[in-house]
Amino acid sequence: MTKIRKATLVDLKLVAELFDQYRVFYEKESDKQKAADFLAERLKLGDSEIFVAETQDNHLVGFVQLYPLFSSTRMQRLWLLNDLFVPVAHRGKGISKLLIENAKELCKQTNACGLILETAKTNTVGNELYPKVGFSLDKEHNYYTWDNA
Repeated sequence: MTKIRKATLVDLKLVAELFDQYRVFYEKESDKQKAADFLAERLKLGDSEIFVAETQDNHLVGFVQLYPLFSSTRMQRLWLLNDLFVPVAHRGKGISKLLIENAKELCKQTNACGLILETAKTNTVGNELYPKVGFSLDKEHNYYTWDNA
């Protein structure tokens, strides 16, 4: 049985390993030290919520990271589900669904109006998963980015 719990600094090394794998999935270069530093800062500052999926034998087999935003039109908190990852060896066991359900619970507990997320069009697993767990694909709005590179 897999349980979902909030990550702490004690989990840093294991969560950073998963986070690094997640970044590699999105074609970023592996950098476990920077991953650990980035997550340590998030956990210390409390500027994101990180939840982990843990097996009965205390192995971490997935995580979700959410950032708080606000919706001006709704005048409420809104959560950005920025990162969700389960290693290939643990997929198909409902872990991603458990993590997403936990994210939805966070929305309810914080009186947020909802969750938003973005994923690559090539992420077939995610693009099949999100509608199954209640997300709607926004076909009416354009999504723009500006990079300060």
